[in-house]
Amino acid sequence: MNRAEKASLQLQAVSVLRMLKETRTYDELAEVTGLPAGDLNRYVNGHVLPSADRAETVVEGVGREELAEELQARTRRDSEGYVDNSGVVFDQQFLDLVAPVAAETFDFDRPDVVLTAATDGITLAAAMASYFGARSAYAKKGKETAVEEFIESRQRLASGIELTYYLPSSAVAPGESVLVVDDLIRSGETQELLLDIAERADAEVAGVFALIAAGEEGIDRAKGRTDAPVGALTTFE
Repeated sequence: MNRAEKASLQLQAVSVLRMLKETRTYDELAEVTGLPAGDLNRYVNGHVLPSADRAETVVEGVGREELAEELQARTRRDSEGYVDNSGVVFDQQFLDLVAPVAAETFDFDRPDVVLTAATDGITLAAAMASYFGARSAYAKKGKETAVEEFIESRQRLASGIELTYYLPSSAVAPGESVLVVDDLIRSGETQELLLDIAERADAEVAGVFALIAAGEEGIDRAKGRTDAPVGALTTFE
């Protein structure tokens, strides 16, 4: 880890701690993190940065658990199992905290492009792209009028409906690395289309990440399409 990476990790840990402190006392935060309350006070108030080891513990361990709890608290499911996560996808600050935690937890390689499907995945893609210093791109169900060349992926769903996504050809170059992200993975059909787009672009897949997995079907389906890391921040059965 070079100095820039260390400083970035330390600042990410401080951001996670500040979010957790919004609903906890320092003693309660000490119980969650296993770190002394006095040290946490200094980290949260910006007087000193945590060591690299402590920062990694916060981001990779405590960060994921607490962010997953926060995500579940902000998400609603109706009687038919449909998920409402608007309380998350509209909160860019929260998603900015998710990005480093996801990267550390699933060990994603730095991508050139973060790819998602319009529209709910766009804010997560923006957060992940910002963290990695990558470009973000999103496939749409319709073609942009002024764009001449597209990468197209089509699939007939189990319901009999045919779903097609289009991505401007210029969005991903051959040989580039692509991280596929979305707010929700259920059946895995959308992720499969995005992975197909990456394949048609002759790109390498860096991984697949979702905020929420509704069951294991979609995760398993994505794992069947790529050897890259696949995961979700939290799972709803």
